[in-house]
Amino acid sequence: MTGRLSGKTAIVTGAGSGIGRATAIRFAQEGASVVAAGLPEGLDETVEFCREAGVRAVAAVADVSQATSGEAILEAALGISSCANVLVNNVGIAGTTAAYDTTDEEFDRVFDVNLKSVLRVSRPFLQLCRSQSAPASIVNISSVQGILGFPNNASYAATKAGMIGLTRQMANDCARFNVRVNVVAPGIIDTPRTEERLRDSPAFRKLSVQSTPLGRPGRADEVAAACLFLASDDASFITGQILAVDGGASATVFRS
Repeated sequence: MTGRLSGKTAIVTGAGSGIGRATAIRFAQEGASVVAAGLPEGLDETVEFCREAGVRAVAAVADVSQATSGEAILEAALGISSCANVLVNNVGIAGTTAAYDTTDEEFDRVFDVNLKSVLRVSRPFLQLCRSQSAPASIVNISSVQGILGFPNNASYAATKAGMIGLTRQMANDCARFNVRVNVVAPGIIDTPRTEERLRDSPAFRKLSVQSTPLGRPGRADEVAAACLFLASDDASFITGQILAVDGGASATVFRS
């Protein structure tokens, strides 16, 4: 690796598995100290993988649906470094119903975890950024479902679209103190959350894979590579943008 994040401290939420774990490990391999944040399952293992890269890494157990989660995560970061430079907001849960069947309770739950948490975790990080001179970067993990319509995902799609709007607003609000904010929009990615559905549901596989021009699911490390680019100085003049990591799905119509 090339040390593209050497000297930086990175916070990654939802780091216990999938895209979050892959991103935390890739950041560690590129020289960042890492705070792996989220629910307990898998966090310690992610931290060990990060430490194998020779960097400092800690777990920050936090439920991002709780009001004080952002402060707790930032406190863990400041326990290993005097500043924090990178934040990846990756936590997300799925909605599984069409708009006409989505209840207020489901919508509120998905909204609270997927979208409200971005503000909840970013706010203390940004307040710190305003007081430190070093540039910083936030990468929010949205989805192509925030750009395109898919069946039976009304609450999930709404929150992922909202994340794109919030990202652009944050980019405008925060540029004055040298913070860049961008969004990665993955397509179908082979993670523990999707593996079973890809294997057991032909309809899901057809919709998600056969409609992807590259003809396969993406890998978590491919999303991590996009996050690394946006977090690094290679993207120093990029803010408020959407980077789709979707095998071309957002560039085409459904292919049967």
